[in-house]
Amino acid sequence: MKIFLDANILVTVLCNEYPRFTECARVLSLTDNIDFDVYTSPLCLAIAFYFAEKKNGSVLARKKIGLLCEKLRITSMDESVVKSAANDKAVKDFEDGMQYYSALHAKCQCIVTEDKDGFYFSKIEVLTAEELLLKYVAKKGK
Repeated sequence: MKIFLDANILVTVLCNEYPRFTECARVLSLTDNIDFDVYTSPLCLAIAFYFAEKKNGSVLARKKIGLLCEKLRITSMDESVVKSAANDKAVKDFEDGMQYYSALHAKCQCIVTEDKDGFYFSKIEVLTAEELLLKYVAKKGK
């Protein structure tokens, strides 16, 4: 299954933000599970770096982003993605629109975010980290 991680999932893990840290870290660990292809976008990585740098300093933030880049697949954010987001009248938050179209172009089947309301326009499934784990991971463990 191809899943797309929104920036807030990455920020939660990189900045050790509770109470959602455990679920978000478990979702991020799916990069080691052959049943999942885990994607994010360059923009999500930039957002995650910004918050990690504020909390941990530049050196540690770079190290953490480097590790993410080794584990995650990275979608493209090209002209097509930007124009799709800009031209979609249902999209109110341009950043969420770019994340959505980036995930869509990578053929992701699900967006994992802690802000489901931001993707109200999505035609692909949108789940929180906890929902993804309960629906797709717990089921496989049985």
